Formats: sequence, C-alpha cells, structure tokens
Amino acid sequence: MTPPMDPTEEYTPYFTPIFERKAKSITAIDVRKMTSYTDMIVIVEGGSGRQVTSIAEHIIKALKKEEIKVLGMEGIKEGEWALLDYGHIIIHVFESKAKDFYDLEGLWSDAPRIDLSRFGSILDPNDAGDDNDAGDNEDDDD
Repeated sequence: MTPPMDPTEEYTPYFTPIFERKAKSITAIDVRKMTSYTDMIVIVEGGSGRQVTSIAEHIIKALKKEEIKVLGMEGIKEGEWALLDYGHIIIHVFESKAKDFYDLEGLWSDAPRIDLSRFGSILDPNDAGDDNDAGDNEDDDD
C-alpha cells in the first residue's frame, strides 16, 4: 500500500507562492490511487474574483522563475475558477461561492488529505489577519 503523499522538496515550489498570497483556505488531496491523470489536486480559495486572478497569476509567475511551466490553464481572467495544470499537480483557485458550488473536496472525499502545516511558516504571523492587499496584483518586474 502506498503511504499518503508527503509534500517533500519536490512540491515546495508549488506551495510557496500559494501560501504567499493569503488564501482563505488551501487543501491538498492525494489522488494517486484514484486517477491516472495527476498525483495531487490542490484547492485554493480566494475571497474575491480579483484575489483568484492574483493568486493564479502569482503562482504562474513564481513557478516560471523556477523554470516550471504550466501545461494548461483556464479561467484566470474571469476570476471565478482558475485551473492550473502542472501534470503531477493540478491547482484549482476558486472564488468562495464557486468553491462551495463545485465542492471538489466532497468529490474527492475518499482521498487522503496532505498535511500542509509546514508551509504555514511562509506566512508572516504579524500580517496573517490583514486581507486588504490579498487581491492586489503585482506589477511584473521581469
């Protein structure tokens, strides 16, 4: 039996930009035993369409700097549900109402959840309660 997935160094580049953007919630699901198209599904909740777009764009930009390119993406500009496909990891960034409506956590309720507590240290504890800038877009400085 394969043990539950542990977010090792291989997955750190994917989680770091997610945790940098003050998402309302983040859930990582190990789906290796349930599907052949990916190993992990990550569900990120943003509080507004603007924050969804900002989170998705930040993930793409940060991973591009790490020379990790997205294989496919959908819905980024619309801000309701952005999908980022990196092959072994698929990242869904939802606005709260869309997340509740589609309920991917419920769809994958039989799959084990991945402990992401070690990534929480990325957040500045003094800044954790301030959501005012969570949806701000950064200017590209590439």
